[in-house]
Amino acid sequence: MKNVSIAKPLIGAEEKKAVNAVLAGGMLAQGAQVAEFEKRFAKYIGTKHAIATSNGTTALMMALNSLNIKREVLVPSFTFIASVTSILYAGAKPVFVDIDPDTYCMDPKDAKKKITKKTSAIMPVHLYGQPCEMDDIMDLATRNDIYVIEDACQSHGAQYNKKKTGSFGDAGCFSFYPTKNMTTGEGGMVTTDNDMLASRIKAYRDHGQEQRYWHTSLGYNFRMTNINAAIGIEQLKKLNKFNSTRIKNAKYYNKNIENVEMTPFEAPNVKHVYHQYTLWVDERDQFLQHLSARGIGYGVYYPVGAHEQPVVKSKAKLKWTKEACDHVVSIPIHAGLTKKDLERVVAAVNSF
Repeated sequence: MKNVSIAKPLIGAEEKKAVNAVLAGGMLAQGAQVAEFEKRFAKYIGTKHAIATSNGTTALMMALNSLNIKREVLVPSFTFIASVTSILYAGAKPVFVDIDPDTYCMDPKDAKKKITKKTSAIMPVHLYGQPCEMDDIMDLATRNDIYVIEDACQSHGAQYNKKKTGSFGDAGCFSFYPTKNMTTGEGGMVTTDNDMLASRIKAYRDHGQEQRYWHTSLGYNFRMTNINAAIGIEQLKKLNKFNSTRIKNAKYYNKNIENVEMTPFEAPNVKHVYHQYTLWVDERDQFLQHLSARGIGYGVYYPVGAHEQPVVKSKAKLKWTKEACDHVVSIPIHAGLTKKDLERVVAAVNSF
């Protein structure tokens, strides 16, 4: 019997046809397909601009550098390391904020305690497809005159008070890695309503060019290809369906899973799109062995907080981050699961 995979990109005939059209046209680098993808994604998120890039990490780097953030940035430690290393690459200092143990997202109360005169920005991470408490975070930013850069790399289509993540802050950053709710293979996007910021980011991703061979600022080659964008256009058309299936799968789990400490919490004012379906388990090592023996894929996102990584060297004390690192387990939730797959996962979890 085949294993139930933790993630699976769903690439159909539409994506293959779109890629073949790009290959036949001969224009493979950034061009018409990228521009079309940007236009469609901006409309979907509800922002004036969307700037495509090579991946989610470069999206974060472009946002930070284009806002010239060089001092302190509030960021959760319970996140993928790119949230933090992008701050370091910008020449700024990450200041670590603990999480809400129910949502796994940044705790605004702890963020408030850690704001100083050196704070330049706050980076809420919409983890696992769950939106952060954006009213509190935006209020905090407004009161302290600091930027908000949303790490929305795991929350394509998620909503807080019926408004999509990536449309609240000065910039929103997305990833289209193959495990995400939609993919371009590799790729990323920055969303913003700020015309000046959009112009800076567009120059930044193309060697600082404002016009061909005229370099007004320091930049890099962070461009997306037409091949990636062609896949993205077709995936974006399917995103709502993908998310609906993930939500349906989550409801099935919520109804049928037993014998675990906690299944995902979803606040009444959010739309959780379940990039991951994450359990809180006391005896995690034994639980992982139990799943593995039954052919059930899993992921531990994340076993070590970013503040404890050697590259960071922080002495931050984060109670709930540490607890989450020791107890979380994500089980298959992707849109490619069959009813039989779901039943196998539930049976495996409940038999532990």
